[in-house]
Amino acid sequence: MNSCRFDFHIHSCLSPCGSDDMTPSNIAAMCALAGYQAVALTDHNTADNCPAFCKACERSGLIGIPGMELTTAEEVHVVCLFPELAPALAFSELVRHHLPAIQNRPEFFGHQLVVDEDEHILREETALLSGATDLSLWEVRDLVRSMGGIAYPAHIDRPSFSLMSNLGFWSAEAGFTVAELSLNCPPDYTARPDLAGVRFVRGCDAHYLHQIPDPTQSLSPAELTPRSLLDCIFF
Repeated sequence: MNSCRFDFHIHSCLSPCGSDDMTPSNIAAMCALAGYQAVALTDHNTADNCPAFCKACERSGLIGIPGMELTTAEEVHVVCLFPELAPALAFSELVRHHLPAIQNRPEFFGHQLVVDEDEHILREETALLSGATDLSLWEVRDLVRSMGGIAYPAHIDRPSFSLMSNLGFWSAEAGFTVAELSLNCPPDYTARPDLAGVRFVRGCDAHYLHQIPDPTQSLSPAELTPRSLLDCIFF
């Protein structure tokens, strides 16, 4: 059985709240230096930097997982991960049509840079990516699953943009059996009665290079492949 140190929640320079230094190549290099073996890119409501990220990860000897952090209509953040680039990009295109028609204001929200694996800027995304889509929390899991991916609520212990803060309780009816905790989650948080039976992963949610921590968790997949790693979260 393999052991794999991972983090599946990192933002690049395409997220408006992310540093311009968070290029896919810088992220991959920093994660490799820290000792990770698998990492996921989860920009807000898009996977457009995932092609460069997967190439940069391969170059750095990492397993790159393409994904995104979706914002539902209820303003709940959900981590969506895919075993391959093609379905991640297809899901990204689908999500684009569910974003509000609001233009980004770089001077206020920050730049949204699409880059290649060598840090060349390909374009600057003009649609604001950090807003809520019109996709409901209740449909996200099955929608992502239908495209070959997995999904789980992000940083549920945080006071904003989380399932627990926005709904006030864990709802099994949404279909999620896994949830993400922040790295600073109180140790007794998971003892809540409504979280009984829920499995947990932790995500650093890094928006700056200095926020990428040393690995804190590992998976033991049957194979060191993206599909096997994602399956390992649920089984």
